Amino acid sequence: MHKKKDDTMSDNDENRRHLLDRYLADDDVVYQATQIFDALSDLTRFRILGALSQGDKSVSELQEVCGVSQSAISHQLRLLRDRSLVTARRDGQRVIYSLDDDHVTSLITVGLEHAAEAAGPEE
Repeated sequence: MHKKKDDTMSDNDENRRHLLDRYLADDDVVYQATQIFDALSDLTRFRILGALSQGDKSVSELQEVCGVSQSAISHQLRLLRDRSLVTARRDGQRVIYSLDDDHVTSLITVGLEHAAEAAGPEE
């Protein structure tokens, strides 16, 4: 017997629901998720993550993109590293930053798509 898509959830949807149920029951996971969304709520941090979603960058490159001081960028990067959203590696004298993984890119993309959708069509 075949399941009708309209009548029942797909196996993938059901697996996702069970996974979400398990995560939501874990206070540590929920707390970490709130910390991620808290980090995303700051305009400079969101711009940093958006810039890094387009490729690895140094502090000076991020400073140029975000239009804030080097100390402000460094402060925000420290918080983003603490929340496991970005990673850093040395390249000689410079430190190069990148997103921790593809989940961060997905968060940025989905957030921007949702905001653009909520803003309505461009005229």
